[in-house]
Amino acid sequence: MSAELTTLDASELAGRIHNRDVSSVEVVEAHLQRIAAVDGDVNAFLHVAGEQALVTAKEVDESLAAGDEPASPLAGVPLALKDIFATTDMPTTCGSRMLEGWVSPYESTVSAKLRAAGIPILGKTNLDEFAMGSSTENSAYGPTKNPWDTSRIPGGSGGGSAAALASREAPLAIGTDTGGSIRQPAALTATVGTKPTYGTVSRYGLVACASSLDQGGPCGRTVLDTALLHELVAGHDPRDSTSIDAAVRPIVTAAREGARGNLKGVRVGVVSELRSDSYQPGVIESFDAAVATLTELGAEVVEVSCPNFVHALAAYYLILPSEVSSNLARFDAMRYGMRVDDGAMSADQVMAATREAGLGPEVKRRIMIGTYALSAGYYDAYYGQALKVRTLIARDFERAYEQVDVLVAPTSPFTAWKLGEKVDDPLAMYLSDLCTLPTNLAGHCAMSVPSGLASDDGLPVGLQIMAPALADERLYRVGAAYEAARGELSVPTL
Repeated sequence: MSAELTTLDASELAGRIHNRDVSSVEVVEAHLQRIAAVDGDVNAFLHVAGEQALVTAKEVDESLAAGDEPASPLAGVPLALKDIFATTDMPTTCGSRMLEGWVSPYESTVSAKLRAAGIPILGKTNLDEFAMGSSTENSAYGPTKNPWDTSRIPGGSGGGSAAALASREAPLAIGTDTGGSIRQPAALTATVGTKPTYGTVSRYGLVACASSLDQGGPCGRTVLDTALLHELVAGHDPRDSTSIDAAVRPIVTAAREGARGNLKGVRVGVVSELRSDSYQPGVIESFDAAVATLTELGAEVVEVSCPNFVHALAAYYLILPSEVSSNLARFDAMRYGMRVDDGAMSADQVMAATREAGLGPEVKRRIMIGTYALSAGYYDAYYGQALKVRTLIARDFERAYEQVDVLVAPTSPFTAWKLGEKVDDPLAMYLSDLCTLPTNLAGHCAMSVPSGLASDDGLPVGLQIMAPALADERLYRVGAAYEAARGELSVPTL
C-alpha cells in the first residue's frame, strides 16, 4: 500500500484522504520512505522536514475525523518546496554556501498559503545557486540527477522540484521561473510546470534573483494537479508591490473542461522563430506530432512570426545579470549569512573574502556582467538597449495574440544532457532557455506539458503552451486537452 501511494496523482490522493480511505499521515509516511530510498541517487532534496510534515498531516486527519470540511482541495497532500522560499521552520539556502543553515525570521506568502491549505511540506528542494542556471549543477550542495537517467541533468534552476516529482518523492512541488526554471526542468523530466502571469503569485519571501522576471509557480505530474495547486497559491498580496489586484482565474474549471478533449474554436499559433532545424531532431519530431494532435482535437493551427524573439537571449542576459548585481549586493557578510573574518580585516576585506568563498562561479559571472552593464558609460549601450528589445518582444506577443488564443513551441531545443557536459560552456547552457525566455520578458504565462519521449534518445520532451497576461486558464484548457489525447506516459524505473 505504501509504495502504491507514491504512484497516485495529487488529485486522486486528495480524494482518498478526504473520503478517509487513507490518512494523510500514511501518504506522508509513504513519500518520506520513498525519499529515503531513492534521494541518495537523485539529490532532489536539500532538507527533509519529516517531523513537520507529519504534524501537518495529523492535523488534517484529525480535522477530517471531526467532520470538518477540508481546508483546501489539496489538504493532506504533501509537497516539495524549492529552497528559495523563506520558511521559519527549516533552512532557506538558495543552493548557496552564502546562506548555509540560514533560517528566515519570516514566512513567504506562498509557503504560508500552503500551510493554511493543510499541505504538508516534505522539505526544500535543490536548485542552481540563487536560481541561476539551467541544469541544477550550480548548487553548492551537489547536482540533482534526472530520474530518467541519473547520468543526466534534470534541467534548472528548479531541477530539484522536477526530479522530486518524476522520482515519485512528492506528488506536488513549487518552483520559480525567471527564464524557464519551472518549464525547462518539467520538459526534461516529463512533468508539468506552469509559469503564471507575472504578479499573480506573490513574490513576498521569494529570495530575489531578477525582480522583474522572477515568478513562483506550480509543478505536478498532471495538468489537473498543477491547476489545483496554481489556484491555491495565486492571488493578490499587499506585501508584494508587484502583485496584481485581480481575481484568481478559473484555472481548475478550465483544466476539467479541457480534459473533455474538444478544442474546437481555439486558435493555436506555432511560433516560427521557436521551431528550428538546429534543434534536436527528436524534439522537433515530438513537437510536430503534438501540433498534429491539437489539430485533431479541433484547434485551428496557424504559423505566427515573432521576429524579435531572436534577440530574447541577448536581452535577457543583460537584464537578468543587471538585476542580479543589484539584488545580491545585500549579501555583504554584515547582517546575515556567511562571514569570513580573521579579526584583522576591514569591512571591505570581509565582504570580498566572504563573497569569494560563499558564491559560486556562475553567480559571480552574472554579477560581473550585470555590474558592467550598469556602469557609467555602458548603461545606455547595454542595459538600456536590452529594455528596448524587451518592449519589442512584448509587442510581438501583442500582435500574435490578435491572431491566436495561444502560442506553442518546444519547451527546450534539446533533451537532458550528460552531467558535466556543458558546465564549462556558459553559452551552450544559456541556449537551453531559447524557447522559454520571451514569456518572462513579456510577463506573460506559459506551461510545459510532456509530449512523450524523443525518438533519437528516449528522453522526455515538453510541449510549451503560451498565453497572454491574465489568461492563464487558456494554458490549462489546451494543456489538459492535449494531455488527454496524448494518453499515458511511461515512468522512470528508478
